[in-house]
Amino acid sequence: MKIPLISRFMRSRASPSNSLYGTTYSFFFGGTASGKTVNERTAMQTTAVYACVRILAETIASLPLHIYQYTDRGKEKAIDHQLYYLLHDEPNPEMTSFVFRETLMSHLLLWGNAYAQIIRDGRGKVLALYPLLPDRMTVDRTTDGRLFYEYRRDAGYVILRPEDVLHIPGLGFDGLVGYSPIAMAKNAIGMAIATEEYGGKFFANGASPGGVLEHPGVVKDPARIRESWNAVYQGSGNAHRVAVLEEGMKFQPIGIPPEQAQFLETRKFQLNEIARIFRIPPHMIGDLDKSSFSNIEQQSLEFVKYTLDPWVVRWEQAMQRALLSPSEKRQFFIKFNVDGLLRGDYQSRMNGYAIGRQNGWMSANDIRELENLNRIPEELGGDLYLINGNMTKLADAGVFALKNTAGKEVKNLEEKILELGQEPGRPDPLP
Repeated sequence: MKIPLISRFMRSRASPSNSLYGTTYSFFFGGTASGKTVNERTAMQTTAVYACVRILAETIASLPLHIYQYTDRGKEKAIDHQLYYLLHDEPNPEMTSFVFRETLMSHLLLWGNAYAQIIRDGRGKVLALYPLLPDRMTVDRTTDGRLFYEYRRDAGYVILRPEDVLHIPGLGFDGLVGYSPIAMAKNAIGMAIATEEYGGKFFANGASPGGVLEHPGVVKDPARIRESWNAVYQGSGNAHRVAVLEEGMKFQPIGIPPEQAQFLETRKFQLNEIARIFRIPPHMIGDLDKSSFSNIEQQSLEFVKYTLDPWVVRWEQAMQRALLSPSEKRQFFIKFNVDGLLRGDYQSRMNGYAIGRQNGWMSANDIRELENLNRIPEELGGDLYLINGNMTKLADAGVFALKNTAGKEVKNLEEKILELGQEPGRPDPLP
């Protein structure tokens, strides 16, 4: 029961604001300090943005994705669950799991949100997952606080319930809708676009700065002279041609040369700026100035720990919330496998496996599964956990010494008896 007076001033929760409508439209698609319009499509024309989005999207798409169930022995893959095939192989008849995850991850990086429609049967069983374009989606609430999704199509729109949408939000301020990284860093990306355009025009002008033609007299038709000059000497194809000046004309270059304007340094700095937005190590997008053989491996491990892991957790929790029923959440869970990215070189892996094997917390089959090798049958000892016999508790430190001492005394006694011609273990017949 609602109290009318209270409901007028207090709502169950503030409605999420859409990122593409209202006053935020100019924020997302307005001008930048560099004068260039930045949106998700123009940003992808910048090589650094394209490289960062491609690295993260392809990495998430290539990770093994499984659904597990809890067992008495820990966990095991739930191969018979209906979601296993959808997530691992084909979310829908038109896409592989790689393409589906790559598409949603690119949406998440460019728009800040990723959406997929969940197709269910009459019993609520998930049959397929189809990506939805983020720029056509509106997230809102009804007057009584219920969440709904409005998806615009070419003809009209459709209303989707929350249980019919897999929504993976990025960083946001209301916990429901994420903000676009491209919009939040549009000035840095706009400057990168401006420097690329400046470089293109510079080389289109023959890699020379602009200039003026000086004439000692009065020029009757300056436009004709300018057009004839540009037709012969402008453009990279006409670079280094010999100019012929008549009637005392002189060419006076103007402008600042690129080396004085630090053009190359500016472009390089913008690469690092964009890499900083997506938290990508610079060497992964081709900037090797501060990379070496000793620190690239460490940067790659940091990429997995600090860049990839947060995205992986977003995916796992969003899929588990939207795709599993309340009763299934107690028994099943969805997990990416990032162990392959942390494996290191062959020698380091073998040393680590040896330590785990000798200390009893890894079996032969545990190691073989990590190396994608066939399991050793249980009757042949593939599941045995062994421990080095040289290690024991401090309280039992003298046990082996006592046993060895007792063994030596028995052996010495038997040797003395044999010297007297008496069989060991039999009593002496003489009184």
